[in-house]
Amino acid sequence: MTQEPRRERRTVTARELADRFGVSERTVQRMIAEERTAYEDRSRQRRDQIVDLHRQGLKGYEIARELNVSAGLVSVRLKEARSAGVDLTRYAAAGETQEQGRA
Repeated sequence: MTQEPRRERRTVTARELADRFGVSERTVQRMIAEERTAYEDRSRQRRDQIVDLHRQGLKGYEIARELNVSAGLVSVRLKEARSAGVDLTRYAAAGETQEQGRA
């Protein structure tokens, strides 16, 4: 039973590695690329975190700072979530609405 090698994310560009080892960029990409399923899992987790932080009442730039991503990425992921029908109701806003309805 052969075990797949564990691939870590690169910290340098493919071009830098290609120059260092005298191979093409494509060779570097092919040999050490992150597995597609690993990338999709990590991306899905980040999307879920963005939606969860948005529901907690954080603004886009605050979410970006928290997750160390760009504000544009946060905006795009929230827009995609809305298009997919994900409920983006903020927790605090939902609680305030219920209290106002009782008064």
